Amino acid sequence: MGFRGLVVAAAALGAAWIVASAAPAAADVLHATYGISLIGLPIGVAEVTADIANNHYSVDAIARLSGLASMVSNSRGASTGAGQIVSGRIVPSSFATTASNATMTRTIRMALSANTVTGVEISPPFEDRPDRVPLTTKDKEGIVDPVGAFVIPAPVGMAPTSAAACNRTLPVFDGYTRFDIALAYVGERKVKTKGYSGPVAICSVRYVPIAGHRRDRPATKFMADNKDIEVWLAPIGAANVLMPYRISVRTQIGAAVAEATEFRVGDK
Repeated sequence: MGFRGLVVAAAALGAAWIVASAAPAAADVLHATYGISLIGLPIGVAEVTADIANNHYSVDAIARLSGLASMVSNSRGASTGAGQIVSGRIVPSSFATTASNATMTRTIRMALSANTVTGVEISPPFEDRPDRVPLTTKDKEGIVDPVGAFVIPAPVGMAPTSAAACNRTLPVFDGYTRFDIALAYVGERKVKTKGYSGPVAICSVRYVPIAGHRRDRPATKFMADNKDIEVWLAPIGAANVLMPYRISVRTQIGAAVAEATEFRVGDK
């Protein structure tokens, strides 16, 4: 995974974990900033703003390289998504992401209804590869997009950072690949940063490719076998929801981490 991949992953991950659930009519506005590091060296920052109100969510996130890393590559990424929560189930309506480097910008836009994809636009399109696992109509049904994928309503009748916050499998379609994200509870710990001090639920994460991926690609095999992916989930304000405080991923060139330096709920 190169610098571009790390930045895009950070943007997608940072945005994807913003959540919404039944809450008071007044909105909670989350302001989160994440420092991104690779093998312990700071390489970038991701910024997330999310309006969380009633039964809907709206998210904007951007990630970019900084410091010495920006001299090597000007890669950056952004993601946005919106949708509703109906009876504790995530129902996204829109998703878009853009990734750029020195040579190309690619944008993916997707519309959804009732957890089914109704339209996808990818510009420029991906090249067809003989080892790509074919997508079927079924692969675009009963899914969530990468932003809605990690919408985690807090457990009902239990502590928000209890095991039920993690134990679930998320069916994801990102516009060109279908995969599962399997979460499992590891434990709880206390954290402190600007805007938040309290417990987080620690979840292990496994990536399970389903369709659309290239079966012979080394990066796909690496991620499918990767047992070193983890997310720490923290509760958000008065809304009965959680989002990541920290995400760590073992990549082919070392450990990548996105950790909150600000995690504040307040005014716009």
